[in-house]
Amino acid sequence: MNRTPDGPAGPTTADLWDRLRRTTPARIGLGRVGHALPLGEVLDFQLAHARARDAVHGVLDRDALGQALAPLPIVMVESAAADRAIYLRRPDLGRQLSPVSARMLAELATRGDPCDVLFVLGDGLSPGAVETRGPALVKAAIGELAGLSIGPVILAHQARVALGDPVGEALRARICVMIVGERPGLSVADSLGIYLTLAPRSGRRDSERNCISNIHDAGGLSCAEAARKLSWLVREALRRGLSGVGLKEEASLASPTVADLPPSSRPTP
Repeated sequence: MNRTPDGPAGPTTADLWDRLRRTTPARIGLGRVGHALPLGEVLDFQLAHARARDAVHGVLDRDALGQALAPLPIVMVESAAADRAIYLRRPDLGRQLSPVSARMLAELATRGDPCDVLFVLGDGLSPGAVETRGPALVKAAIGELAGLSIGPVILAHQARVALGDPVGEALRARICVMIVGERPGLSVADSLGIYLTLAPRSGRRDSERNCISNIHDAGGLSCAEAARKLSWLVREALRRGLSGVGLKEEASLASPTVADLPPSSRPTP
């Protein structure tokens, strides 16, 4: 038994590691067998790595996603990355619209009005996360944004975060909300992230966005919690006329109502 410097019996090393493990999903205190890790820990790591790899190479089922989002209007677009292999090797192409999608959005813009908030659902690096909880997150967020006009939901294939900029710019959205599958880790392979950009346009910097990350079921944010945080950020971005590092999330405060927004940012009746 271990003892403290003063003499009374103290916690064993195993007890200390157990207490620490309860505070983090990280792999700590794994132990050893000789000079190697225990077989169970090695197999667990290999399984987590395989799940993360499979998540990255997953294919988004946009038809099923569209059905899950019904009755919301849906528009499908493609990035300039022609396939998954190119998407993974060329992140820059995942930030650009394909020429066909750019022309289609330009045509769509001539037949519709600008909106306050445009949601873009992109597969990102975990398409499975988008399929699993993307529709629930979009619907929860729209429920929190009463009084603001919402554009059609854009389903983006081979999408990086910044793809929301040309999409939002084309459809003249005041705010683009990009929901994307996050890079999988060895603890969670199906996490979603939200990126909010005021006045989206090509060339926006990452510092001009607000991010809500770790939306998943394994101890992360729930869709309802993320939707409430997003609502606060959207309304504050419209009220203050900024997003990004200048807008600090204080979602515990009362969210502004539509009446609190400056006249230029209020939705058109």
